[in-house]
Amino acid sequence: MTRILRIDSSAQAEGSITRTMLDRIEARVGQADLRRDLGEDALPQIDRCWVAASRAPEAERTADQRAALALSDALIAEIEAADLLLIGVPIYNFGVPGALKIWVDLICRPGVTFRYDVAGPEGLLRGKSAILAVASGGTEVGSEADFATAYMRHVLAFVGITDTTVVATDRHMARGDDAPREARMQIDALAA
Repeated sequence: MTRILRIDSSAQAEGSITRTMLDRIEARVGQADLRRDLGEDALPQIDRCWVAASRAPEAERTADQRAALALSDALIAEIEAADLLLIGVPIYNFGVPGALKIWVDLICRPGVTFRYDVAGPEGLLRGKSAILAVASGGTEVGSEADFATAYMRHVLAFVGITDTTVVATDRHMARGDDAPREARMQIDALAA
């Protein structure tokens, strides 16, 4: 049985295209076992204490350092428990929403989700796949101005998740109803 983690990052509760896309994806691939709504439940940014705690050997961490990493540990545990990640990626000002960037910062942990050796970085969250539901009002997905899609693919691969599918609807403000229809066709193809 595939365990699914759904991550919404749109600041919009109603009318969010990525949320609608993820609903449709769930209808095709299965309901999420766990959901995290970054638009609703704001995550704290990393700070000096967090960085120091993440670099301290686990056995030597103080109670404050363990507390600083508790949310990061929980977010990583959610990913570790999942086989498939469904991530809503609205493109805001050519990049990912700040809430999604904070999630990335909290899950990228040296020695936990990645490590470096002489060959370079190695992702430690292997054996998982991801589907990115990408939407934009004006930015063409995959263009030079789309920093969100390539960033998310890179981050996921960095932590070991290299099997990533992108379902996209772009320039929907200019294209109207045609863009979401194209995304629906892409999503319907996922089930096949």
